[in-house]
Amino acid sequence: MSIYLVRHGRDDEGYRGGWSQRGLNAEGYRQSERLGIYLKENKQLYNIHRIVSSDLSRALDTAGEIAAKLGLSVERDSDWREANNGAVAGMPNEIADKRYPGLYFAGLRMDERYAGGESPLEFYTRIKNTFERWRREQEEQLHRENVLVVTHGGVINVVYHLVRELEWTNLSKEFPSSYTSVHKIEHSSGKWEIELAHQERNT
Repeated sequence: MSIYLVRHGRDDEGYRGGWSQRGLNAEGYRQSERLGIYLKENKQLYNIHRIVSSDLSRALDTAGEIAAKLGLSVERDSDWREANNGAVAGMPNEIADKRYPGLYFAGLRMDERYAGGESPLEFYTRIKNTFERWRREQEEQLHRENVLVVTHGGVINVVYHLVRELEWTNLSKEFPSSYTSVHKIEHSSGKWEIELAHQERNT
C-alpha cells in the first residue's frame, strides 16, 4: 500500500494562500488535467483506489480534474489543509502588505498565531497527527488501498520532515514540491520512505 501526496495545480500567486478559497487559474486546470491523463496512462504503476483532498478550492479543483480521468470520486478532508493564515487568507498581496506589513509565515514565532489563524506549531501538530493516523492505519492494514491525497506545499514539506525524522520549524528549508508534483510514501522493510515520484517540467 502506498500514499501519494500531490500538490495542487497553479493558482493566482498575487493573493495570499493558506486557507484562501480561491481556486486554480487556467494553467492550474491544465496541469491537473495533464496529471490525470498521466495517472490514467500509468494506471498499472500507481493503481490508485481512492482520492482524498484538502477541502480548499485549489486542492478540490485539482482533485476533480484527476478524478474525472480515473473514474473515481473525491473524499474531502479538512485535516490536509495548508496552514491557517486567518485574516490574510485570499487577500491580494498588495493589500496584505499594507494592512499587515511584514506578516509572513516564516516571520512568526513557533507559538505565534496569525490573527484569526493558527501558529506554526499548531499547523505542524495538526499535520503530524493527521499523517500519524494515516500511517497507523496503513501499518495495521485497515486500508489495503493506494491512496492519492491532494494537498499543499507546506503540508508536503512537513511530511518529508516527519518521514525522514528531521526537526521542522517554520524556518526549515523546504523540500521541493512543484505544482501537481507526486510524492510517494510507502512502508518498506520495517520503515517509512518518501520520494518524488513525478513532476512536470517547468512547473
